[in-house]
Amino acid sequence: MIALLQRVTSASVAVDGAIIGAIDAGLMVLVCAERNDTEKEAEALLTKLLGYRVFADDAGKMNRSVTDTNGGLLLVPQFTLAADTKSGTRPSFTPAAAPADGLRLFDHFVEQARLKHPAVQTGQFGADMKVSLTNDGPVTFWLQTNAK
Repeated sequence: MIALLQRVTSASVAVDGAIIGAIDAGLMVLVCAERNDTEKEAEALLTKLLGYRVFADDAGKMNRSVTDTNGGLLLVPQFTLAADTKSGTRPSFTPAAAPADGLRLFDHFVEQARLKHPAVQTGQFGADMKVSLTNDGPVTFWLQTNAK
């Protein structure tokens, strides 16, 4: 599993012109399941994400997590994060999970996130989404379980 997280002051996702998820300060996270990923990888990635320290403490150091700050969490499915870009000028998506597996793992990720965090919003799997955000910093990190 892959997560590209961005610390934001605000973020939203729209489908067909309607906002379906929005947060104020927190993390906007693009989430991708790779081939052969399981619920185990999804849960490991979520645990790391919820504890990842990207928010400033009183001394201005990145020592606080989204859990510590009670920030928003906007989870957006994004299979293109698994693209193989090693050769040519067109990405290959063979490393990505099959759509049915990707949907199952994204739904599991979201379900577990909602059990562990009070402010979770999402995008829509398979939809043409328009994602807007104001990156705070900018602060962006790539997290991956079972890096290949």
